[in-house]
Amino acid sequence: MSSSTQTPASSPAATLPAEAAVTHTGVDGKGILITEPAMRQLGTLMASQGGQKVLRVGVRSGGCSGMSYTMDFIDGSEILPDDETYTYEPAGAPSFRVVCDPKSLLYIYGMQLDFSSALIGGGFNFTNPNASQTCGCGSSFAV
Repeated sequence: MSSSTQTPASSPAATLPAEAAVTHTGVDGKGILITEPAMRQLGTLMASQGGQKVLRVGVRSGGCSGMSYTMDFIDGSEILPDDETYTYEPAGAPSFRVVCDPKSLLYIYGMQLDFSSALIGGGFNFTNPNASQTCGCGSSFAV
């Protein structure tokens, strides 16, 4: 899975506090659904990143189907004012935030992020209801 930070470090908005972003904490208000196995894996990865990171999820042009998913850990100070912010509270683990820019959210709203530890086909898996076509690797799609 390729990852990319889509937030320029020199952006003036990068200095805004994380509270400037819209926050959704209810189950029904989330545009990105994360399964329990994915939450556990993300919690482990965030802990190894130093704790205060936020997961940025998005899309970019490329991949074998035209668009590919991106995931990267960013500092909370890199959240932009127009980013959608979702707070997840997994059972028995610390809560964490996921952010997505509005343009990407148009393509992935309602997407489910899952995690599998299977030897073949393991890793993060994206199930996108907006995709009209996906590739075999599951990391790119077309709309």
